[in-house]
Amino acid sequence: MQADSDKGKLSAWERWELASFDESDRSRAKDAEAAESEIKLPTEEEVAAIRLAAQAQGLQQGRQEGYAAGRAAALAEGKRLAALGAQLDEALAQLDQQIAEDLLGLALEVARQVVRQAIAVKPELVLGVLREALAQMPQVHATIHMHPEDASLTRSYLGEQLAHAGHRIVEDPRLSRGDCIIESGSSQLDASVATRWKRVAESLGMLGINADWPASDKSP
Repeated sequence: MQADSDKGKLSAWERWELASFDESDRSRAKDAEAAESEIKLPTEEEVAAIRLAAQAQGLQQGRQEGYAAGRAAALAEGKRLAALGAQLDEALAQLDQQIAEDLLGLALEVARQVVRQAIAVKPELVLGVLREALAQMPQVHATIHMHPEDASLTRSYLGEQLAHAGHRIVEDPRLSRGDCIIESGSSQLDASVATRWKRVAESLGMLGINADWPASDKSP
């Protein structure tokens, strides 16, 4: 009653203004209710469909990312394996080279032993070496340097023949059995075992693979 009495005391402008605010509030409330009525919540089927679609999208994205990662890993592994293969080929090539050099070195050592044994068992082989060397130096009055034992052997077989040709044998204990060095005037012919061995090694392309005759080898 008091409120109606108070309301009746308001001026016409105040009553209009109050009424306009009331109508505006009611209008906004009606609009909100209408908007809420127009909003439709998804059904369970729609929610399930949305979930499945999201899962499928995530799976597809995961597959693509996994494929890219797997491809990158496969490429990296391929490069690593290729590098290992190249290293293996290089190692095998070096091994083959080492084996070849070892076999050649063994063959050369066997050949050295054969030569030593041949000189020891058949020392008269030096006579053939001497004849070949003198044939390359036809000048007279040649001086022949030989190991003392070879010198004695040569005098026994070729002493008269060499003396008749004007050659002289000189014993040289610094030389090894089988060595023969001939001097004639300003010329010298080295027919030592080491020099002859080196010539054979050169002809076979074996130099540089421990092919030299041992310098300290003074006996067969």
